Amino acid sequence: MKTARISRHGGPEVIEFVDASLGAPGPGEVTLRHTAIGLNFIDIYHRTGLYPLSLPSGLGLEAAGVILDVGEGVALKPGQRVAYGAGPIGAYSQARVMPAAKLVPVPDAVSDEIAAAMMLKGMTARFLLKQTYPVKAGEVILVHAAAGGVGLILCQWAKALGAVVIGTSSPAKMALAGAHGCDHVIDYTSENVALRVREITGGAGVSVVYDGVGQATLMASLDSLRPRGLLVSFGNASGPITGLDLGLLSARGSLYVTRPTLMTHVSTPAELQENAADLFAIVASGAVKIEIGQRYALSDVARAHAELATRRTTGSSVLVP
Repeated sequence: MKTARISRHGGPEVIEFVDASLGAPGPGEVTLRHTAIGLNFIDIYHRTGLYPLSLPSGLGLEAAGVILDVGEGVALKPGQRVAYGAGPIGAYSQARVMPAAKLVPVPDAVSDEIAAAMMLKGMTARFLLKQTYPVKAGEVILVHAAAGGVGLILCQWAKALGAVVIGTSSPAKMALAGAHGCDHVIDYTSENVALRVREITGGAGVSVVYDGVGQATLMASLDSLRPRGLLVSFGNASGPITGLDLGLLSARGSLYVTRPTLMTHVSTPAELQENAADLFAIVASGAVKIEIGQRYALSDVARAHAELATRRTTGSSVLVP
């Protein structure tokens, strides 16, 4: 089978496809044939070395597929449809052997492509909204990159919880954000985001900012918060935040900042299954719709990385083996 490998960090050109043998699954493992693979910004961070990997390494943390074989002690069955969104790294492959504990069964009502498109991003939205900052009905929140993969899910889910959602987007994607949970959409390319947030909230600011963009939006995020508000920085699409002056937080009203990760919220099988079950339930209810904006052949993953990095994508993207 074919699998993607990188032997050095760099641009999309460092991704190579090599032949690899699978071997038999050991105790607690399954052999999984991928039918759809998710594309995420964290894959770019791994490729570039922003999040360094031991090289050589595979890429990708999210996929759906069909079980071909199981090892000793595995309750899952051959032929069963499953998905995962928290690794281990190596999803950019036609098939793989992996721990059964990282897999969740996919309901019949959810297609493989939808499962692959939503696991990492949807479980991220879930812990952000229900654990990092439990959003309550009537609260006003700000979501950067509202038309992105996480953003579209996050905004819809927040709206279902009763929040008033302000999103930021480029002009080309504002309508999409508005159709997926945003009560107000700010054009970050031409408007002063913090000023517009103050206008929308009558000067009060928002309770929480969900920011997957990073360095470029840091000050707009801080300036949009009410006193004792929380900045949730969960991504680095524009580059990492470094050297944060804590005085910026006290000067703006005793603000809080956190940098959570999905992996620490699904570190046990029970946490993973609970998070995934909640995600499947909100999608099944129709309150959250998963938008697949792009489909690429797995062999065309370099182009997919380039388009994601330059924000030419909308919603979620899937790779087809």
